[in-house]
Amino acid sequence: MKKNIAILMGGYSSEFDISIQSGNVVYKYIDRDLYQPFRVHITKKEWFYVDDNDQKHTIDKNDFSLTLNGSTITFDAAFNIVHGTPGEDGLLQAYFELIGIPQTACDFYQAALTFNKRDCISTLKPYGIPTATNYFLNKGDAVDTKAIINTVGLPCFVKANKAGSSYGVSKVKTEEELIPAIDLAYQEDDEIIIESFLSGTEVSVGVITYKGKDTVLPITEIVSENEFFDYEAKYLGKSQEITPARLTKEEEKKVKDLALKVYQILKMKGFSRSEYIFQDGEPHFIEMNTNPGFSEASILPQQAKAAGITIKDLLTNTIEEAIGS
Repeated sequence: MKKNIAILMGGYSSEFDISIQSGNVVYKYIDRDLYQPFRVHITKKEWFYVDDNDQKHTIDKNDFSLTLNGSTITFDAAFNIVHGTPGEDGLLQAYFELIGIPQTACDFYQAALTFNKRDCISTLKPYGIPTATNYFLNKGDAVDTKAIINTVGLPCFVKANKAGSSYGVSKVKTEEELIPAIDLAYQEDDEIIIESFLSGTEVSVGVITYKGKDTVLPITEIVSENEFFDYEAKYLGKSQEITPARLTKEEEKKVKDLALKVYQILKMKGFSRSEYIFQDGEPHFIEMNTNPGFSEASILPQQAKAAGITIKDLLTNTIEEAIGS
């Protein structure tokens, strides 16, 4: 008998539309010999199943069930491809943990930790993981631009602490640009992280649980046409994503070993994609995405393809890992 799989997409953040695109790719490639997929949209107002006629059917949040034609449908697993809150910050993970339905992303604590850039970096630093120099702000804090520059230097990056897809991110080159960049970041989150500029090759490293083993996928080099790997570079074609990355054997080993170490320190499972920048020959950790973009052109599917893993096989493995864990 086929297993009922809810493909969760949407969410409460600026990444809503990107998540819908990712969810539809999962729906397209999921193995229908094994699974009966259901596209479930997660919105602030309601959760609902969208059938093939684009009709909406409400999900009962009490037990995550669905009533169709008088019959109740329950789910064997949830494929969580919600970017941002509540799918990437631990809220959905905790909900499914409570009601006893397996979901494909990491556990709720790991999701909350990695979604919070400041807390994730603070957790990794005692393990010797290299990072940029950081300065933290909370909304309402007094802003001392000179103290910020004395700490991180110029240029620097101002980022919303809990946001994805480069929303609320600015590259700041002068003291005068700091306040507008901080105001922009506060539009996405009430916490901010300001980072020193790292000059060097930027790479994205996918680490997944594949056939029961933590596996580092082929590395992708990011070459942005813009100042940094921003929204336009990620989604509007203004970047080159080169897989495998043009690294020396030594550089490749360093960043693969580091990415695997980070994955295991954080006790991750399922998908992950972390960003690193080489400075002075050493990879520096920037951030981790636990529900990375999943369009056909997205980085993680590119990396899986380079490793000889089809999208269908990747999805099947992810679902079976979740159900078996």
